[in-house]
Amino acid sequence: MLRIAFLSVFLMFPLAAQANVACGGDFGGFVERMKAEARKLGHDRGVVDRFFASARRDPAVIRADRAQGIFQRPFTEFARRLISQNRVDNGRRNAQRYDAVFDRIEATWGVDRAVLLAFWAFETDYGAVQGDFNTVNALLTLSHDCRRPDLFRPQVFAAIELFENGDIDPARTTGAWAGEIGMVQMLPRDIIENGVDGDGDGHVYLKTSAPDALMSGGKMLSSLGWRPNEP
Repeated sequence: MLRIAFLSVFLMFPLAAQANVACGGDFGGFVERMKAEARKLGHDRGVVDRFFASARRDPAVIRADRAQGIFQRPFTEFARRLISQNRVDNGRRNAQRYDAVFDRIEATWGVDRAVLLAFWAFETDYGAVQGDFNTVNALLTLSHDCRRPDLFRPQVFAAIELFENGDIDPARTTGAWAGEIGMVQMLPRDIIENGVDGDGDGHVYLKTSAPDALMSGGKMLSSLGWRPNEP
C-alpha cells in the first residue's frame, strides 16, 4: 500500500507515456483492447491469450478500493489499530532471526531495519496475511475502473512480463486487492525493477522467502528516494 500511495501522488502530474486504452465500458471489450495493446508492446499473441484467458472483473476489488477509511482517521487511532503487543513481540523475534539480512540491507541501501520491520508488519503481519485476491483480475479491474487507470494499467503489462518469466500464474497468483504481491506487497513493475534474490536460491520468491521480500523491499524504498540517517 505504500507504493500505491506514492504513485497516486505521482500521477497528479502528467506522464510521458501511458497505455492508450479508454477506461470504463464493457469489460470484455476493454480486455480485448488491452490484449491488442500488449501485442503492440511486443508480447507474443499466444502468451497474451493465455495471460488474459481467465480475466474477469472483480466487484470485491472495487469495494475494497472505495473503503479505505483508515487513511482518513487521526494518527492516534490509526496507530492504535495497527500497533499491538503481538506485533511488537513478533517484530523483535524477526529482527533477531533475520539480523544478517537486515545488516546487508542497511549496508547496501541504508534502510534501517526498524523501518522495514514496520513496513513488513503493517503490510502483511510479517507475511501471515498476504491477500487472496486474484492478482491479474485485481489489476485489470482497477485498470478498467476510471478512478486511477493510469496507475494500474502499466502494472498489467508488467504482470505479463512476470508471466513470461514464469514468476506468476494468472489463474492462481493471489495478493492484495490493489494487485500487490508478497510479504511486503510489491506491484509487478516493482518486482521486475527491485526484486532481489536474498536467500541465494536463484529465484525471487516474495510470498515465501523473507530474505527475498525484505531485500526487495529495501531496494524498492531506496528507489523511491529513501535517504539514510534522516528523520
